[in-house]
Amino acid sequence: MSRFFCFLLIVVFALPAHAGTQNFNETSANLPKLRTDRLPQIENQLRIQKLDLGTPVYIRIFKVEDQLELWVQKRNSNQYHLFKTYGICHHSGELGPKLREGDMQSPEGFYSVTEDWMHPGSKYYLAFNLQFPNEFDRAHERTGSALMVHGGCVSEGCFSMRNRIMAEIYLIMEQHFNVNGGDTPVPVHIFPFRMTEENMTRGAKYYPRWVDFWNNLKEGYDLFNTTKIPPKVSVRDKRYSFQ
Repeated sequence: MSRFFCFLLIVVFALPAHAGTQNFNETSANLPKLRTDRLPQIENQLRIQKLDLGTPVYIRIFKVEDQLELWVQKRNSNQYHLFKTYGICHHSGELGPKLREGDMQSPEGFYSVTEDWMHPGSKYYLAFNLQFPNEFDRAHERTGSALMVHGGCVSEGCFSMRNRIMAEIYLIMEQHFNVNGGDTPVPVHIFPFRMTEENMTRGAKYYPRWVDFWNNLKEGYDLFNTTKIPPKVSVRDKRYSFQ
C-alpha cells in the first residue's frame, strides 16, 4: 500500500520513543564544534552545485512524502536551486492545517523564520520556531504555540529530523542570518503533499473539507515551481495572496 494512500485513510499520531531512535532528552548541540567540523563540508557541497554558503535559503515541507527541501539562491540570480531533499523523521496528525492548541497536528501554510526564532538550546538538539500562528491562522482563529522543526526524531505537532540532518539545516540557516541580517526571513512553506493534479484529486476525495484551503496553497506552490523564486505572501480576505 502506498504511503500516500495510507496517509489519506488513517490518522498518524505522534509516537513514543522506541528502540533504535536517538536520545530525545539531548540538550543543546555543541555549536562551536559543529561549525568547525561541518561548515567546511557543507561549503564544499554547495560549491559543487555552484552555490554559496550565506546566500538566502528557502524551505519546503511535504507531509505525505515526509520530505524537507532546502533551496539556496543561485549566484548572481534571484532564482533558487534545490540543494538537498532530507527525510523527515516524524511528524504528527493527519492531513490538513493545525486548528487548535493541543490537537497534536502539524501545520500547513506559509511561514517564515527570523534569527530570533532559532533555538540552539532546544531540548531536542537544535530547533527553529515556525512562528505559528501566522496572520492567516489568526484570521481563522487557529491557536497553538511552539510549533518547530527540530532534532530528536519525535513529534507532538512539530516536524522532527535526525540530529545530523538538523545540524546541517541549522548551520545553513545560521549562515543565512549572519550574511543577510537576522531580520531577513527564511520562508518555510508547508504542504500536505506535492500538489500535482493527481494528488489534489486524491486529496479532495478523502478530505473534501480542505479543498478550498489546498487550492489556495497550490497558488503559491505553482508560482514557485514556475519562477523558482519564493513568492511574497500576504493575507487578504482570510486567504493567502501572492506576488
